Amino acid sequence: MTLAMESNTIVKVYSKQAEVWKLVKKDQSYDQQLTIIEETLTKFGLLKNEIRVYMYLARAGERKAGEIAESISLHRTETYRILRDLEKKGIVFSIFEKPLKFTAVPLDKAIDLLVDEQKIKIKLLEQEKTSLVKLWLSIPQPKVETAKKELFQMLEGNQQVLIKAIELLEKTEKKFQVFASADYLSDFYYNDFSDKLKSQAAKVEVKLITDNSQKSAYFIGQMPWLSENQNIADNEKLPCFMISDNKEAMIAFHQKDGEDKEESKKKYRTAAIWTNYSALVNTLQVLFSKLAQ
Repeated sequence: MTLAMESNTIVKVYSKQAEVWKLVKKDQSYDQQLTIIEETLTKFGLLKNEIRVYMYLARAGERKAGEIAESISLHRTETYRILRDLEKKGIVFSIFEKPLKFTAVPLDKAIDLLVDEQKIKIKLLEQEKTSLVKLWLSIPQPKVETAKKELFQMLEGNQQVLIKAIELLEKTEKKFQVFASADYLSDFYYNDFSDKLKSQAAKVEVKLITDNSQKSAYFIGQMPWLSENQNIADNEKLPCFMISDNKEAMIAFHQKDGEDKEESKKKYRTAAIWTNYSALVNTLQVLFSKLAQ
C-alpha cells in the first residue's frame, strides 16, 4: 500500500517565523518513516483516506476542512465525512469557532484509543459466543460421517502459528514434545506460549529438546521448571516441531524475506503445517526420540 502523502518528492512545510508555506524536497528516510506509521495504522482498522486526513491534521495542527481537502487532494464532501468518522473514533475534534476547524489528538493517544476500541470489539464478540453456539446447535444438523479424517492445515504469520500451538498444547492429555532451536525458543519465551507451557507441565508430561548454543542455554536458564525435562541436540537447522499425544503434530519454520546478506538485518516470516496424519506424526516421533538420545 502506498500512502506516505502519496509519495510525492515535494512536501509543503509551514514556517512559523516567516509565516509562509515552503516547498521542501523529502528524503527517502522521511518516506520510510511515514510509511511505517501508515501501515501500522491500517492494522487498527483505519482506511487509506482516514489515515491521510489524520496524519495531515496531526502534523499541521488546527485546519479547516477546505484546507485539509486541498492539501491532500481529496473532495471536500469526502473530507467532511472522514472527519466525522474520525471524530466518532475520538482521534479528531471539532473546534467550535467560525470558521469551523478540526484538530487531531497526538499519535500516542490516538493509538491508545484505537487499541481500546479493538479490545471492546473483541470483548463483545466473546460475549456473543455462547448465544451464537446455542443458536447454531438449535438448527437441525445434517448427518455426517464421524470417521476420522487425516488432515493438513497451512498456517502463515506469527499470530496464527502461536494460536495453533497453544490450541495443540491445551488439547494434550498425556505427553507434549517440542523440538525448538534457539530462534524458536526465543519466540516461545517472548510470547504467551512459555507461560502456557509452564502451566500445562503441571498436568501432562512436557519434554523439550533444543540446540547446543549459548542463546538456547540462556532461555533454558530463564525457564528452570524445564531443567529435568529438556535435552540438548547438535542440530539447529531442523525446523521447530511439536507433537501432542502422538496424535497430532505441527511443524513451524522461518522463511527469509528479501536478499539482505547481513545476518543482523535478515527478516523472517513464520509459517507452519499442522496435521493428524499418522504416518507423519509417527515419523516426527521417531525423529524426536533420536534427538533425545
